[in-house]
Amino acid sequence: MAEEHQYNKQSFKSEDIARLRQLVEEGCQVNQEIDDLKEGLSATVKAIAEELDIKPSQLNKAIRVAHKASLQEERDKLDEIEDILDTVGRGH
Repeated sequence: MAEEHQYNKQSFKSEDIARLRQLVEEGCQVNQEIDDLKEGLSATVKAIAEELDIKPSQLNKAIRVAHKASLQEERDKLDEIEDILDTVGRGH
C-alpha cells in the first residue's frame, strides 16, 4: 500500500496557514474567472458559427490550433491519416 502523507495544522506556522489560505482563495477565484471566460467564448463561438453556417467544433478547433501555433502539426497528423487510408484502399 502506498505511503499516505498526512498534514496537520500543528505542523504549519500561522503565516504558512495564511499563505495557504490566500493561495487557495486566489486559485478558486482564478478558476472561476477561467470558467466564466470559457462560457463567454463558447457562447460567442456558437453565435458566430450559426451566423456563418460553420460547425462550432470547427471554430473551436481553429482557435486551439491558432493558440498553440500548431497548424503544421495538425497537417502532419492529417497526412498520416491520409497515408493510412490510402494504404488500406480507403483514400479518396
